[in-house]
Amino acid sequence: MTVDVATRPPVAVRRARVAVAVLFFTNGALFANLLPRYPQIKEALGIGNAGYGLAVAAFPAGAVAAGLAAGAAIRRLGSARAAVAGTLLTAAGIVAAGFSGTVGLFAAALFLAGAMDAITDVAQNAHGLRVQRRYGRSVINSFHAIWSIGAVTGGATAAGAIALGLPPGQHLAVSGAVCTVAAFAALRFCLPGPDTDSPVEPVADAPAERPGKTATPGRRAAWVLAALVLIATAGTLVEDAGSSWAALYLSGPLHASVALAAFGFIALVGAQFVGRILGDRLVDRFGQRAVARAGGLIAAAGMGLALAFPTVPGTILGFAAAGFGVATLVPAAMHEADELPGLKPGSGLALVSWLMRLGFLLSPPLVGLVADAASLRVGLLVVPFAGVLVLLLAGVLQGRRDRPGG
Repeated sequence: MTVDVATRPPVAVRRARVAVAVLFFTNGALFANLLPRYPQIKEALGIGNAGYGLAVAAFPAGAVAAGLAAGAAIRRLGSARAAVAGTLLTAAGIVAAGFSGTVGLFAAALFLAGAMDAITDVAQNAHGLRVQRRYGRSVINSFHAIWSIGAVTGGATAAGAIALGLPPGQHLAVSGAVCTVAAFAALRFCLPGPDTDSPVEPVADAPAERPGKTATPGRRAAWVLAALVLIATAGTLVEDAGSSWAALYLSGPLHASVALAAFGFIALVGAQFVGRILGDRLVDRFGQRAVARAGGLIAAAGMGLALAFPTVPGTILGFAAAGFGVATLVPAAMHEADELPGLKPGSGLALVSWLMRLGFLLSPPLVGLVADAASLRVGLLVVPFAGVLVLLLAGVLQGRRDRPGG
């Protein structure tokens, strides 16, 4: 049977895609407004690298603690409402972090923000995959690309606020209010009804089921799930290196100005955005496995060279290479986990999203301890290590699909 590939989804579905994109944008912008403020907050609180690493680890700790509650929140509120509620509470935690006067309050605020961000993350991805099913083709990478745009926008906004001399609390209160209003405005255009509704008939270019998918043994599925978690974690390790340490490394050992140091993170998420915009086409042409391996090599080589020959421009380019290299890893791991046999609908997505946050939990204190024992430059070797890990594990991802009749 042939299907008209030119058929466009209904207007309501296209509007829902825009609404989900707004949710991803605000999610990326919220935290990115805080990150360039870390050096100022660290200095104001008077803490060392190890203490700072433990404090910022409160964000992923909150995410790990609340991650499994995302499923219950989605079942009770629906994925769209859960994502918007999580956005509101994430903003509240980030604003509180900006006004914190003690390390304890700073860590507690980050714990709240991380817990709510975990719920937002799973909920917006669940709604995005629901929209993708209505489209009958891959659109999930585009949502993550929009997240990167939000992160770049948030980082640039923070750099501007720093240049203008705005206090962290005031700046974060304004950015939090704007993102929250945008998320609530998007809610009315999300898909109605329960999240268990049936997808429409897929178009001809929809991804085909993997051969033998239903016959995959439980042990094989468990191994694939573990590998997907590690691949997604590798992506989060790189993102955390850019978010938690790029500004400190550039402004500290490399003596860049605070405003210029913000561009380490901006370069990473900007290049990540480019990689995600190109991601769907690259995956369709070469397969996710080849794209992930090439990305792992780019991340390892790019950041490895930047650490071997440290300069401000070279380091910014190194973070950019790392961001481009890991661009498709988290969307790929989530999508493949969502299709694993033997799991309830959404279980694979929730498990990968929850477990990969262990990378965020372990990375800041680990890098901080290494930085105090040796140097931050040595601690940032976590980035090329993540690229090598992807090279070793990418075999579990899908290869290139043959076209029908090919």
